[in-house]
Amino acid sequence: MASTCSGSGPGYQTPLDAKKASTCSGCGPGYQTPLDAMKGPREKIVYLPCIYRNTDIQKPDYLATVDVNPLSPNFCKVIHRLPMPNLKDELHHSGWNACSSCYDDPSKRRNRLILPSLISSRIYVVDVGTDCLAPRLHKIVEPIDLFWKCGLANPHTSHCLGSGQIMISAMGDPFGNGKGGFVLLDGETFEVIGNWEQPGEAAPFGYDFWYQPRHNVMISTEWGAPKMLGNGFNPADVKAGHYGQRLHVWDWTTHKRIQTLDLGEEGAIPLEIRFLHDPDAAEGFVGCALQSTVFRFYKTPARDWAAEKVIHIPSKKVKGWALPEMPGLITDILLSLDDRFLYFSNWLHGDIRQYDITDRRNPRMVGQVFLGGSILKDGPVKVLEDKELDCQPAPRILKGKRVQGGPQMIQLSLDGKRLYVTTSLYSAWDKQFYPDLVKEGSVMMQIDVDTDKGGLKLNENFLVDFGAEPDGPVLAHEIRYPGGDCTSDIWL
Repeated sequence: MASTCSGSGPGYQTPLDAKKASTCSGCGPGYQTPLDAMKGPREKIVYLPCIYRNTDIQKPDYLATVDVNPLSPNFCKVIHRLPMPNLKDELHHSGWNACSSCYDDPSKRRNRLILPSLISSRIYVVDVGTDCLAPRLHKIVEPIDLFWKCGLANPHTSHCLGSGQIMISAMGDPFGNGKGGFVLLDGETFEVIGNWEQPGEAAPFGYDFWYQPRHNVMISTEWGAPKMLGNGFNPADVKAGHYGQRLHVWDWTTHKRIQTLDLGEEGAIPLEIRFLHDPDAAEGFVGCALQSTVFRFYKTPARDWAAEKVIHIPSKKVKGWALPEMPGLITDILLSLDDRFLYFSNWLHGDIRQYDITDRRNPRMVGQVFLGGSILKDGPVKVLEDKELDCQPAPRILKGKRVQGGPQMIQLSLDGKRLYVTTSLYSAWDKQFYPDLVKEGSVMMQIDVDTDKGGLKLNENFLVDFGAEPDGPVLAHEIRYPGGDCTSDIWL
């Protein structure tokens, strides 16, 4: 089991591993450094939340365990499903009870997956340590605990802390208004402790966050007011100020908000934020959805923080779509563990891009692949003006199935050679922008990555079709490896 779970099972794979553990400086979960993580075992299974909300199926969301071992007879199959006990939770992103931030604590184990629910505000704690192939429900944190103890709702990103506690960002208050605060859970009992931020310090909006203790900093992002985005996207809500465009800088020691970086219209709806993995680094990148930009944020010589736009994907002038111009809609980004490559997805245009970020201020695109999207040559949208493409891309047919939707959540293998992709963003937006995705279910694909010169190529032999689930179609979202990955682990 330990080899299948990439080290998440109890005990050690060999006696030699046990001997090394008795003398190593860490012995806790994860890896000592990001470069050590790159030498970790190949992923054999992955976990994905599967969502029914906004489909016609009245069933609880579930956690799917998928076999991604090419030597396995169950390759590309869902081998286990853990249903939640409630309807319409909208499982979204997940995190761990312990990760590489606890590497120096041998008492910690990465054996619980934290599953916040974006709409119901429940938090599910899943036991993946007893049997990683068949996770089981360990505990439910009910919404009332978040409401009464923290004044928060709509939990999103979960990160484990070096202290052993778990921190979860929230997007709103119990009434659906925007409120960017943080919930602390006890790492053993998973009880709600209270707010991480000091009283009165919550940001106007919340979404994602990343911390870098060597610089005594955490930076958080903004999506929008939950009651505005709950049933779809209305551009008028952006003009009315119901969506965010700022980064918030927090003092990691005092838990106070010390600076706000307004990215302007070009930085509207900043979603996923990633510091460089190097714990000494004082810079990183954030993907901004609405104008399809990537900003680099960094510490200045004056020891405050600043941001600059380093990537912009031009909108396309179109006919047959909701608006006369279509943005790429950057929805997910990540960095390779060696901090050499940046990857992101353009959910509406339909492509994934790879950038060499050796020169942090001047990213250079070295790979691109189209996987569906809204500008396909046989679709209803006609592109009238395109600053990048000579013609509209062809639909993507994989193992006989047409890919609906566009590339959205991405996860990179530890060695950087395989990029996994799913196509569902958020069920209300899926239904609005890609109704056929909701009818047919999402898919998971795999892209082979050239880690030498750069380059992306779809693996034609890999497809997980969540439209073919026994009680499908379902919308599969974020991808997690049992042994940790480049979007969940933080090094101290």
